[in-house]
Amino acid sequence: MKKNPFEARLAAFAAKVAERKLDAAVVFNEANIMSLTGVKCDNACLLVPAAGRGKGECVFFTDFRYVPAVEREAPWIKVAEIKKLDGKKPLKVAGISFGGVGYESSVTHAKYLSLKKVFPKAKFKDVLADIRELRAVKTAQELQRLRAAEALNDEIWDEAQRRFKPGMTERDMARVIKHLMIERGDGEAFETIVCVGKNAAECHHVPDGTVWNGREPVLVDMGVKLDGYCSDMTRNIVPKRASRLYRKVYDLVLQANKLGIASVRPGITSGQLDGIVRRFLKKNGFGKEFGHSLGHGVGVEIHEAPWAAKRQKTVLKPGMSVTIEPGVYLVDNLGVRIEDLVLVTDSGCEVISHSAK
Repeated sequence: MKKNPFEARLAAFAAKVAERKLDAAVVFNEANIMSLTGVKCDNACLLVPAAGRGKGECVFFTDFRYVPAVEREAPWIKVAEIKKLDGKKPLKVAGISFGGVGYESSVTHAKYLSLKKVFPKAKFKDVLADIRELRAVKTAQELQRLRAAEALNDEIWDEAQRRFKPGMTERDMARVIKHLMIERGDGEAFETIVCVGKNAAECHHVPDGTVWNGREPVLVDMGVKLDGYCSDMTRNIVPKRASRLYRKVYDLVLQANKLGIASVRPGITSGQLDGIVRRFLKKNGFGKEFGHSLGHGVGVEIHEAPWAAKRQKTVLKPGMSVTIEPGVYLVDNLGVRIEDLVLVTDSGCEVISHSAK
């Protein structure tokens, strides 16, 4: 039988459910289910018994359309009809009393009300943070997929630059990248950001009809999805005759990016990491112009734990991914952001974004 690459994470979650004094947990979020089973399914629920409860057998509830895929991708898991969770009658599973049930607080209110009918005697407790914490540390397979996705992102950026021509609009340039991502990967991990000139002062500018004349700076934030995993990177096209101010800001942001990467190591908190870079930019006169957090984890979703932001106390561990993306934004003038994706290792980090900066 095919080996379950997520067995350790699933077991750790079952242990956490038991620690919370619950009988079982139900997981609906597609990304959470994929991170616990490896199966991508948009109509599913994963029932995870607490460690030591019942037979300890997880149940993957879905409809007939996905049963073959589940049986192929996760032959170790029991599959059941999702209609059993429609709330028409309480769910019964041998050996589990369902006095306490864990759920994701991100579910809709309607879903929560239906769960109260499926488990009429249960007291519910939120376990979303537990799942996110476990997802933050990637398996060996996930790390390889992140490397592959980021390598493809580098390849696409290299090709896209060759296809960019003066006279193109931001939308045209974004389409070039999007089409390459569809051709070579599984499409965009998020909507590509292309900012010409002063539009880069809007850190999440939506590409519009602004025309690139070939002499202005361009900021591009892009990520391709491959085999279910995301990539993320921001690069800038720096013109040969960039203004003195632009050069100053660019060099400073590049230093901040390198400082952030050099500071990643096991044991540092995500908030401390953000603070190191934030203090550097403040010391150099651009603290107020760095308005967003330093970074975030990347996996089956483009934004995952850990969050490298103020007051965040997540301790970085080997196997975690995090973006390092300092930026400086001068309203109606210019914007620079440089972003790399790194993997936390036993002694520091591995930078998996290789495009020139």
